[in-house]
Amino acid sequence: MPKTYTHTFNGPVFKGTSQLNTGLFINNQWVDAVEGGTLDVIDPATGKVITPVAAGSAKDVDIAVEAATKAYKTSWGLNMPGSERGRLLYKLADLMEKHSEEFAALEMLNVGKPYGPAKTFDLAQSIYTIRYYAGWADKIHGKTIETRDTKMAYTRHEPYGVVGAIVPWNFPLLMTVWKLGAGLCTGNTIILKPSELTPLSVLRLADLFVEAGFPPGVFNIVNGYGNTVGQAIAEHMKISKVAFTGSTLTGRRILKAASETNLKKVALELGGKSPTIIFDDADLEQTLKWASAGIFTNMGQSCVAASRIFVQEGIYDKFLQEFTKIAKTLTENTGSPFNPTTQHGPQISQTQFDRVMGFINSGKQEGAKVQIGGERHGTEGYFIKPTIFTDVTPQMSIMQDEIFGPVCSVVKFKTEEEVLSIANDVAYGLGANVFTENTAIAIKMAHGLEAGSIWVNCAQHTDMNVPFGGYKQSGMGRELGQYALDSYTQVKAVHINLGQRL
Repeated sequence: MPKTYTHTFNGPVFKGTSQLNTGLFINNQWVDAVEGGTLDVIDPATGKVITPVAAGSAKDVDIAVEAATKAYKTSWGLNMPGSERGRLLYKLADLMEKHSEEFAALEMLNVGKPYGPAKTFDLAQSIYTIRYYAGWADKIHGKTIETRDTKMAYTRHEPYGVVGAIVPWNFPLLMTVWKLGAGLCTGNTIILKPSELTPLSVLRLADLFVEAGFPPGVFNIVNGYGNTVGQAIAEHMKISKVAFTGSTLTGRRILKAASETNLKKVALELGGKSPTIIFDDADLEQTLKWASAGIFTNMGQSCVAASRIFVQEGIYDKFLQEFTKIAKTLTENTGSPFNPTTQHGPQISQTQFDRVMGFINSGKQEGAKVQIGGERHGTEGYFIKPTIFTDVTPQMSIMQDEIFGPVCSVVKFKTEEEVLSIANDVAYGLGANVFTENTAIAIKMAHGLEAGSIWVNCAQHTDMNVPFGGYKQSGMGRELGQYALDSYTQVKAVHINLGQRL
């Protein structure tokens, strides 16, 4: 029988115990992995094991697909009215809100997020996402298309069926509900692979599906590694679509696997190397706050982290001086996410710590200057000091590659044309931030930047009803908003002869 894990929290966000099932969640039941595998979940603030959880294999994916297929063909999909799917999603959101403090604490424990972002962003946005898509469930309509009097034609937007969802470790609950909301409201059933690093909040979520009354098989969780469970999902002949958020390298592998099997539809939200462009006329006080959030939020572990900061020459020196002070303050308030004063937490794992430190060392070796940071913080856990580089060139690794850590470069520029050219000279195109009080310049830059999301006078400011996705190697397809519904439905055209004879 699957084991449970109980963790006692003593604040600041949640005081009490959280009991988690640590097995696989299939057909509304907790089960052991067929092959009995387990994996350890690590606390990134200490480097110590929190708990082992079950680690599935391709055999477990097969069982989950069977359950999801049965649910789609009998109790979900086109067999359940959209209004009822919406009612269940609303119930799920209410339960998430009821347990929001517990969920925030689990994100703090498992991901190392400080209290503020965990509660006011991750949980608030997760709940809002489910409610938003609950409202869409009975509003997914086709069209009646006029052709001729002797014919009637209309379209239906139908679900794909069984969808595989593979989510990352940086926003484990939020990235899960981005896929669940759009996928379930349109009538698909879901098999989810959470990151092997951060499964805890998602495992807790599964119990709420049962409590809300979702039919068995609608939502299933198979924990495990990418090269086993992830690969099995990508290759499975009875999974009709895969939605993936993660690295560009893994996205390519999923796309290849899908193309070599059943040509399943694939939606990819991949890496980024976002620029922040700051003009001389920007509101400096607000710009500093947004720019620091744009790179240091979630310890830089965000696909739209703005690690390239371009500052026009007229305010460059002042900006760098004040921006350095912000990084220093974050360093002074680095530590356990359960300390109320903490503003900056750890990287997620030893592997990620080593990767980020590798980029920092590369920057030093290539001749960039460390303005502040560039070192480990403390001796326990995976903490890295917020790091600012100057004296960089566009082709340095720290300017071209996604670092996924609290590391940025501040670059001086003169003209709009110059900065636009450099900003676009990377393989990615997920997001970009522009700071100016000149509306004409803002619009010119927004139209010229090669990215899926442009934020003017703000950064990483997503909204659940606005589409999100990338250009170039940052992915394909869109999440959030009405646009996401297109990623989870396929259009069927129906032609009815009303009397035309041959």
